[in-house]
Amino acid sequence: MRLSGAMQSSTLPAEILTLILDLLVTICTESTGFVHSISLRFALVSESRLRFNTNLRLLTAAGGWRDPNGALLNGVMAVLIISYTSPSLIVFDDSTLTSNDSSTISVAVAGFPILLLGVALLLQTVIALSGLRAVKVLTWSSSPFDLTAALVHYMQLTPVPFQCMRGLSKRGAGPTKPSKSQPSAYAAHSSIEKVVMSLWSLVLACAVWGLIATFVMNGIYGTSSSSPEYKWTLFPADGNPGIYLLAYQTPDIQWWIAVIVFLAVIQGPMTFGLHCAELVANVIQNESQWRCATGRKGLHTATNPLKTSLASPLGLVLLVLKPVLHWMFSLAFAAHGSGAGATLQRVGLNMNYSQIWNLCFALGIFASFFGASAVRRPRGPQPATYGHLQTLANLVDEWSPVMWWGHKQDGPSCHAGTSDHSLPDVKMDCVYAGSGVGSP
Repeated sequence: MRLSGAMQSSTLPAEILTLILDLLVTICTESTGFVHSISLRFALVSESRLRFNTNLRLLTAAGGWRDPNGALLNGVMAVLIISYTSPSLIVFDDSTLTSNDSSTISVAVAGFPILLLGVALLLQTVIALSGLRAVKVLTWSSSPFDLTAALVHYMQLTPVPFQCMRGLSKRGAGPTKPSKSQPSAYAAHSSIEKVVMSLWSLVLACAVWGLIATFVMNGIYGTSSSSPEYKWTLFPADGNPGIYLLAYQTPDIQWWIAVIVFLAVIQGPMTFGLHCAELVANVIQNESQWRCATGRKGLHTATNPLKTSLASPLGLVLLVLKPVLHWMFSLAFAAHGSGAGATLQRVGLNMNYSQIWNLCFALGIFASFFGASAVRRPRGPQPATYGHLQTLANLVDEWSPVMWWGHKQDGPSCHAGTSDHSLPDVKMDCVYAGSGVGSP
């Protein structure tokens, strides 16, 4: 279908509509993802397998294939990445030959990708809600402090004594002195290292893709003076060469399915990489919240999930870049139609040289930003937790809506902990173990 009155001389309207669609898909998938992560979290609690407040929900499953939070439906949820593939095929530019032999560009809308997108979003919602009905939710809060307090209250988690100065990477027994800085998320959380490596693997794969496209285009167009001139552009331009593939006259459902599967296979690694990047953003956000306990205003345990995401630099960057990177992929691998009058006669995929390198450059900046955030070491003696629930339970000895962490008790082995009022700084030259140390 062609949008009436949308005759243009550029592809910009179709690209803007695709970006809007990517943004709407991101909002829908993030909403269902929040519900899915809550249900998976308490499914893991019921199996005594929950270790961190944040988990990779598409790569973590509860036991049992028939469980709504099990591996089978988690796999189905992962396959539904086609919800990110569809927007680039729903709206595309259509070159139309008019009666005076001139060419104009209109906006075409394809019906089958819209239907597939709706089905994918519906299935994601059904899986998230079915998983929710199968578990007992102790708290809807995304805060690691609310979750830890709930698990301790319901005796799902037991604090270990004499751990008041031992963070995630210093777990063990016996007194220890405070450290001036804490290990980075990259060093303390084993999954963070894998996520950062996967992000750089995406950059490498995109660079290889760009080199292959360059090699193929040089083979097609040659390098003579008469070959098309390569120019950098943000949007696909008529003057820039591209590779036209999978073109089909009057495309049917079989063609649409083949193209969607083809794009999903190529776009899938990037979608999973962005999903894994959520772990970095959430783990560092959890640690940032915990370190507020030594600040002037203290740590507010109850937080609004939306407000927390928008207040987190990494979370905000991820929320913005998810639709933008998927949109940039659609520019690199864009659908293009052609026809005469009101009839769409041919549709194909156009691999655009400049846009592939734009995507590679954007992914490189994204991986650098998240990698630098992951290796940054928190300053100060407050032990790092990175949302590790057992470590939080060990460090928090008094729960209150607003908490401060600091020095609480002198002795042969001092004690540090939390309180509902501001506490003095810990003593860097003292040994800390916990209250009750040395008592009979």
